[in-house]
Amino acid sequence: MGSLLAAMGLVFVAELGDKTQLVALGLGARHRLAPVVVGVVAAYAATNLLSVVVGGLVGEALPTRAIGLVGGVMFLGFALWTFRSGDGGIDDEEDVGSGSRSIVVSVAVAMFVAELGDKTMLATATLAARGDPVAVWIGATIGIIASGLLGVLLGRAFGARLPERATRIGSSILFAGFGLVLIATSL
Repeated sequence: MGSLLAAMGLVFVAELGDKTQLVALGLGARHRLAPVVVGVVAAYAATNLLSVVVGGLVGEALPTRAIGLVGGVMFLGFALWTFRSGDGGIDDEEDVGSGSRSIVVSVAVAMFVAELGDKTMLATATLAARGDPVAVWIGATIGIIASGLLGVLLGRAFGARLPERATRIGSSILFAGFGLVLIATSL
């Protein structure tokens, strides 16, 4: 139980104001709540599982520079895709059926990439190496989902007050900014 609570508290606090929480905020402002929440939960569960399994086994051997560069390029792609997806794309009222699945996948991929090599992923790997990996995975996943959902809900609150074009441009700028920072810090 100690590993679960330690991971939950540490990851929740570490994630506040982190890039993935801000990405969740941008996605929450742009899309319906349900597909964004499903995508966020799936991505966080997967990244925490990856960090517990791989990070706990090989820790420092991960090529964090390459992960950062690939992630940065992917974020630049997300920025372009988000910017170009306006006018005629799927919006809040239209994202049903296959559109919802597309949003879930897009959110999950964006959040997964954003979290790769992040401090919370590394902290989760460290905790898993020292404690019960299953408890660490559960605790870290609960903590990061709570933080991510806070970002999504804030995005929904702000997004409801902003025009769709402003939200799309703001989200694109956030994605591009994170991409450039990831690339710059990985060089």
